Amino acid sequence: MSERKDEKYAIYVENLIKVYSGGLKALEGVSLEVNEGEIHAVVGPNGAGKTTLMRILTTQIQPTSGHARVLGYDVRSESGAVRKLISYVPQEFSVWTDITGYENLLFYSKIYGIPSDKRHRIISDALELMGLSEASGRLVRTYSGGMIRRLEIAAALMVKPRVIFLDEPTIGLDPRAREVVWEKLLEYQKEYRVTVLFNTHYMDEAERYAEKVTFLNRGRVIAEGTPQELVKLLGGETIKVWIEGESGRASNILSSIDGIQVLSAKSNQLIIVTPDSSVMLPKIVQTLSKTGIEVRSTTVSRPTLEDVFIKLTGMSIEEAEKASGLREVRTVRRAIRAGG
Repeated sequence: MSERKDEKYAIYVENLIKVYSGGLKALEGVSLEVNEGEIHAVVGPNGAGKTTLMRILTTQIQPTSGHARVLGYDVRSESGAVRKLISYVPQEFSVWTDITGYENLLFYSKIYGIPSDKRHRIISDALELMGLSEASGRLVRTYSGGMIRRLEIAAALMVKPRVIFLDEPTIGLDPRAREVVWEKLLEYQKEYRVTVLFNTHYMDEAERYAEKVTFLNRGRVIAEGTPQELVKLLGGETIKVWIEGESGRASNILSSIDGIQVLSAKSNQLIIVTPDSSVMLPKIVQTLSKTGIEVRSTTVSRPTLEDVFIKLTGMSIEEAEKASGLREVRTVRRAIRAGG
């Protein structure tokens, strides 16, 4: 008997729709395929539907329509089987600060049903993996933000999941703390070949750690592929130009030049993509100067996922969050907590 398509993947999502009470649409026909052992990022602004998608895949809420399977099991009709094979680290705080790191994991080990004679070894292994052995006897209120996040991940890894879901795993952490969290995660992923699906709005994080990336915006998938494939959508190098005055007029002038694509013109900055910056940068500066626009500074860099997102949506992640509206984001979050 041939293998069904939805059984070939660690995570398979087809035309998933979620409408919360009140008619608010969080997901509008999302489809997604994640291979076993893959690190896959879902990238988008707050309010894009990332957390809703993850809550559905971890069986916490049900979709309005569509299909989703994790390791071949349907998230609706076989939710118990799914939960035995996965772990989930939410964006919200999930440990207690008035007890020690070890006591937190002991509490979770009992929730997970880990046999009492195996708990100490499993807890010690998880703490060591996350670099928390020496701090395990301290109250969690004395931990840094990065240490707390690693403790939450340690709790999730005690059951040796085949798929781990991470909702904004490094949000609010400083760059070094983010790096340490990922160093530890990658050690575990490499050893056990666990599938990792993580949500983030940090483009650099997705570009650096994910094997595949799905862009989600306003409940829809707008692009997916490897970071390299997505960056190729731009077809060139990125030039950032800072000018005196507003950028709208400069954008209109430069858009008429062959070989130049203006991705963004906000305030006094333009983001431009061109196949050959060595040829086009002098031409850009010269053209603007001739029309009375003073160029203050320029930079040239390789395209990033942030540039791709701007091309696809016409705005940055931060601008997309503002466009979706704080009230809408809060409404979705309240609906998620209530179970939709």
